[in-house]
Amino acid sequence: MTSPAETVEQLLHQQRSLEDVGEPLHRTTFVVVDLETTGTSPDKAGITEIGAVKTRGGEVVGEFQTLVDPGSPIPPFIVALTGITDAMVVAAPRIEQVLPSFLEFLGDAVLVAHNAPFDTGFLRAACRAHGYRWPGNQVVDTVTLARRATTKEEAPNKKLSTLARVFGTVVEPNHRALEDARATSEILHRMLERVAAFGITHREDLESLRNPMPERIRKKATMADRVPAKPGVYVFRGPRGERLYVGTSKNLRSRVKSYFTTGEQRRSVRDMLELAVDVDTLVCATELEANVREVRLISEHRPRYNRRSARPERTPWVRITEERYPRLAVSRAVAGPEGSLGPMRSGADARLAIEAVQSALGVRTCTTRLPITPRANARACLLKDLGACAAPCVRGEGSGYDETTAAMRDALGTDPSPVVSALEQQIAERAESLDYERAAELRDGVSAVVDGAMRAQRLAALARCSIVAVRPVDGSWDVAAFRRGALAGTERVTEGVWDAADRLRTLTDDLDVAQEVLVEERELVARWIEAPGTRLLYVDGEWSNPVNGAGRHARWVEARRADRDARPLAKRAEG
Repeated sequence: MTSPAETVEQLLHQQRSLEDVGEPLHRTTFVVVDLETTGTSPDKAGITEIGAVKTRGGEVVGEFQTLVDPGSPIPPFIVALTGITDAMVVAAPRIEQVLPSFLEFLGDAVLVAHNAPFDTGFLRAACRAHGYRWPGNQVVDTVTLARRATTKEEAPNKKLSTLARVFGTVVEPNHRALEDARATSEILHRMLERVAAFGITHREDLESLRNPMPERIRKKATMADRVPAKPGVYVFRGPRGERLYVGTSKNLRSRVKSYFTTGEQRRSVRDMLELAVDVDTLVCATELEANVREVRLISEHRPRYNRRSARPERTPWVRITEERYPRLAVSRAVAGPEGSLGPMRSGADARLAIEAVQSALGVRTCTTRLPITPRANARACLLKDLGACAAPCVRGEGSGYDETTAAMRDALGTDPSPVVSALEQQIAERAESLDYERAAELRDGVSAVVDGAMRAQRLAALARCSIVAVRPVDGSWDVAAFRRGALAGTERVTEGVWDAADRLRTLTDDLDVAQEVLVEERELVARWIEAPGTRLLYVDGEWSNPVNGAGRHARWVEARRADRDARPLAKRAEG
């Protein structure tokens, strides 16, 4: 017989066991947040409004709303979208004044947002910039949740406005933070009711929303047990020892283990994990060394599941053809010849640059290899009549095309100013006539020319010298040596920087750079040297960029980049 006291103890024990299962969702506190911002990048844009709704058991227990002074003018596009003007935020608090009260409101609740990486990205950046610790709350993205809770037929896309229509929310989204947070909160609870059928009934179950990893793959997590918790490069190997995938991490063990435990959603990576039977690691002294080794390994072994850098020979350049009457062409050489543009960011950019130079300088557009002396029956195209080409096809050496060739070589090799000036006038004329689409195309062409010339000039500068440089990192110093754009070696030291520099300097003499240095390696080296805080200790040779070079026109590249940054926000606004 069990005594009453023992029965009570058993009941208490049973209750504790039920609590060990987790926190039921009807007891979970959710804080649904929505932000309005001046752009899409936390590094370049600011928050203009925060709205948040706190719920528990489906009931609203609190709300938070404030305008925020972003510290910069609000773009007209954002004003039109949200209705928030500079006048409305002029007396509003700055984000550093808002954060303490918002973080207190958030507490330890589950943070919810529609397209959560966007909102949490801004909040994390603000905390980091103003010295506040990000609390690390569990995050639920209602876009991810909607993929489990709705069908394609009822919700062909997962925009907030679409989901509001599907679930018939009382509050209609209107691109104001609090109203959108209220609508998102309604949608959240409607979707939680649906996913309960899939066994998502407790707070802990929310993690499984992110495409859970199959058991057969999770069992392979033991591969990470012997991996060092140090920075470096990891290589997944297949059943025949083949290299499947190469990557880098500041903590190799943590990164390798994450592949098997965090619900990887990329199909190609899942396929790779199905095949993987082992993982190799290479500990590196610095992050730069790890990145360079990754690029070299990918280029050497062409791992099946690495897309980035897997085909360096596909890198596009713009080059001048070798013929009596040269033209411009896209080259896929591993390195561009002198006087070429590039490496270009894409084949599309290469074609834009070619069209821009042709339009500005009158470079011939035909692809025929022309004879020195025109044929008797040769005919010119329409560009001759328009005065847009010297037409060496019918005029030969007396056409004046040699002057065009000289201007083209100078624009690509030294100073693209003639191209910029000519197209700048065309852009202004198109904009004045309200032909904004063509004006944008011309602007992109100018940007492609300038960007390609800037990259060519900075990489050419690397190829002329050997460098030893130092950079502060987390209370230590990263010292690195380079020769002709190739990494010779790196060290991380807490003291003795000059001793490390002397050791590394000898490596530049021994480094064999007979083969052409990979473009991506040179790009990594250039970015590292040019980063704020980097100091040059030794330079053997010439490290310089032309005063009258492409860098003078960098504003065109920045203008195009700003336009690209605004496009995702425009797409988000459609919902």
